[in-house]
Amino acid sequence: MDEATLNMINEINKQRKASGQAQININNDENFNAKPANFKSDTAQSKNPQKSDIQAVAIGHFDGLHKGHKELIKRLGENGALIIIESDKATLTPKQRREEYASVPCFYYDLKNIKNLRGDYFIGLLCRDFKNLKRIVVGYDFKFGKDRGWDKHDLGRIFNGEVIVVSEFCFDGLGVHSSAIKRFLSDGDIYRANRLLGREYSVEGEVIKGQGIGKHELYPTLNLIIYPYTTPKDGVYATRTRIDDKTYTSITFIGTRVSTDGLFSIENHIIDENLKSTPKNIRICFIEKIRDNMKFYDLKDLKNQIAKDIEIAKNVAKTCDLTLTQNSTHLRDLS
Repeated sequence: MDEATLNMINEINKQRKASGQAQININNDENFNAKPANFKSDTAQSKNPQKSDIQAVAIGHFDGLHKGHKELIKRLGENGALIIIESDKATLTPKQRREEYASVPCFYYDLKNIKNLRGDYFIGLLCRDFKNLKRIVVGYDFKFGKDRGWDKHDLGRIFNGEVIVVSEFCFDGLGVHSSAIKRFLSDGDIYRANRLLGREYSVEGEVIKGQGIGKHELYPTLNLIIYPYTTPKDGVYATRTRIDDKTYTSITFIGTRVSTDGLFSIENHIIDENLKSTPKNIRICFIEKIRDNMKFYDLKDLKNQIAKDIEIAKNVAKTCDLTLTQNSTHLRDLS
């Protein structure tokens, strides 16, 4: 181990000792080292890639693995990987959901374990972990180190290899960022959120017990908990629902049940299907917002409206085409 790396680890140990944390074992520290994900790809990559095989990395949070992130991945070349800084802010693709869309191996560093490192110490850590690292790819606004005090210019000075800085990627006249996607979702603009993602926004949820009203008086629903995902704006959505290896056309309600008990819920109705058993978990893919949440004073009126929602969702499912060209326009009629 070189002197710079040893100094770096000693500095980290001082910080950990001061905060009462366990100190680093120089030979092996599972809490500090990058954790490789179980990688699956159509290419001839290893499911458990070795750090020594990695020659290029892109660094970031990569929440959503959107079209902008894909531009960084394109610049990795062979033997590339993602260095994912993990935190509770990842709500588009939390935890290891990012691996589904990455196409390259993913290694995770917990933000709380590195946030107090100086920038040069952090890069030293990467060079220690990835001994054959020759290239680092970052976005134009990349910041790192304690208090985000280092930037792309410092990286070029610190790292003794190739540094590629990728310019802001724009689509539909907008810079593609996770924050923009979250903003569109909070506005209920699923179409634009999906265009920036490059796919339908999806969440995974645990099925829980609901009121029981739907099954007996309205339409049967699967009630969900989807934390920690970003929840789209309250309303009714045309969706697809994935249960095991099957995908169904569906509608999904998000919001306060103003027509019944006044509680918040996420309820999913599988269209034209009678499920033989209740699944434990499902995935919902959002296609289009149909309408805002509405209050009904009679369950018959609510049922009639749901019937209309179902017909719209069927139409949307038939015509859904996630067009990714910049000059396309949104022509779907939801009236």
